[in-house]
Amino acid sequence: MLWTFLAGAHAASFAIVHATILPVSGPPIADGTIVVTDGKIAAIGAGAPVPAGAATIDASGMFLMPGIIDIHSHMGVYPWPDANAHGDGNEMVEAFTPRVWAGDGFDPDDPAIPRARAGGVTTIQVLPGSANLIGGQSAVVKLRPETTIAPMLFEGAPRGIKMAVGENPKRVYGAVNDDDQILTRMGLAAALRGEFQAALDYREARKRSEASGERPPKDLDLEVLLDVIDDKIRVHLHCYRTHDIDMFFRVADEFGFKVTSVQHALEAYKVRDILAAHGTGLATFADWWGFKMEAWDAIPQNAVLVSSVGVPVAIHSDSASHVQRLNLEAAKMLRYGMSELDALEAITLDPARMLGIDGRVGSLEVGKDADLALFDRHPFDVYGRVERTWIDGNVVYDRRKEGTPDGVR
Repeated sequence: MLWTFLAGAHAASFAIVHATILPVSGPPIADGTIVVTDGKIAAIGAGAPVPAGAATIDASGMFLMPGIIDIHSHMGVYPWPDANAHGDGNEMVEAFTPRVWAGDGFDPDDPAIPRARAGGVTTIQVLPGSANLIGGQSAVVKLRPETTIAPMLFEGAPRGIKMAVGENPKRVYGAVNDDDQILTRMGLAAALRGEFQAALDYREARKRSEASGERPPKDLDLEVLLDVIDDKIRVHLHCYRTHDIDMFFRVADEFGFKVTSVQHALEAYKVRDILAAHGTGLATFADWWGFKMEAWDAIPQNAVLVSSVGVPVAIHSDSASHVQRLNLEAAKMLRYGMSELDALEAITLDPARMLGIDGRVGSLEVGKDADLALFDRHPFDVYGRVERTWIDGNVVYDRRKEGTPDGVR
């Protein structure tokens, strides 16, 4: 199969007809048509006209939805097979490494990536691991089949950064004789304040030096933190417990920066008012819990309760296995009171909003990227399978060529 993802290269115009379309931005469209031109959605609706000469795909009995977005992934930086030789997701040498970027360790040949496409996933945020208090900057990528990261990067996506509080940094930096030793949550908070204050002091020192005609050397870490303070980088916080979440928001308020999302955050339901007040989203598991002490007080209604106060909620994977079935992870939320539309938003439009890419992906609307997933049944049907996945109008997965034969489940 020839993949054409050179700049400006898109599939020819085509139309998908007779599908039940789940646009997410509106109600389902029965017997719907979507027209794709130059990698963008050109028309959508029941009976939308198909341009003369456009190829057509009969999707009778099938369901078309936006490509799934995973806001918390380590694919590519922890590629399969799992081995120390190519585990590149945690730069644990220091508690603060904002200078590093996940894209520099990303392996586009990770075998998990084509399997994610087979699950209808089209965009992921690749995050550094969560050992550090500030672990580094993320990479937002479309899962285009490429051999280097540059053509996979989501063009124009805002920068993001991973921070972490709680047990992970305590465990990693609590070792005796560690130069970055931090033993308690008090120490974590103090270290965060110290690092952000150092960034402000660095800014003032640079101003004084430049005023005197000097050209002081740049500190790559503190430059990044100044961009955080100036809201040029979106903060994604690894956390679990209420007092960790509350502490971090106090630090953010002191230094005047925003928190875009709390990730995992299994106790977010207890402090959902704080999230709502700060305009912060939740990215969480459907039902992972109990794997360490801070993950003990989870409830499966977490996402639903947080969503009920108007907070955007994403269901994420944090797993190269779960990402293949992220539609079913979202489907679990129906059991706990979430509406079908909100559950669909949790793997499409809400993560797109948190990543700042909702103008292009996350829903099926005219002018948006033709990132599409076609299921043979409703995406929340446990027996449903992806038939095809498109990115920018290009087929990146076709079950007829790569999947199991008809009749085999």
